[in-house]
Amino acid sequence: MPVVGTVLRWGAGLGLVSVIVMWFLAGRRTRGATATGEAGGDSRGGMFNRRYVVIVVLEAVALFGGIQVLRLLGWAPQAGVAWTALVVGVHFVALWPVWREVSILIPGIGLVALGLAGLVMVWTQAVEWVPFVSGVLSGLVLLAGSVFYARKELRALVPR
Repeated sequence: MPVVGTVLRWGAGLGLVSVIVMWFLAGRRTRGATATGEAGGDSRGGMFNRRYVVIVVLEAVALFGGIQVLRLLGWAPQAGVAWTALVVGVHFVALWPVWREVSILIPGIGLVALGLAGLVMVWTQAVEWVPFVSGVLSGLVLLAGSVFYARKELRALVPR
């Protein structure tokens, strides 16, 4: 099992580095296009409006309040990992109507599913696997979604 953990950590690290590199490349290309008068930049505007703030505040309350409730109810400590995945996933799904970006909806649905799976697993003999299912796999969903959509956006910036 230590080999699998090491491979997963390296894969996650490489995914993170690729997202960061693509972000810098996209930012450089967007600034260049804007400076030359071409279409560039974020035309959506107002992404961080009042609805966004309300969703983030509700997420924070649900996240930290929910973990405390789970503790008070005597749930296994692993339930906190599953609860976090569920709340973050619901947060992404709730932001979809605000931002209208499928790049946030699809990973959000994946996180909701992994969070719910983990909460169910808390009550089974597989409780020790909850951090892997709701934690590690959620991280992979987020990294994969980031890499996929960053690559897609970067390709859209490349002149044909």
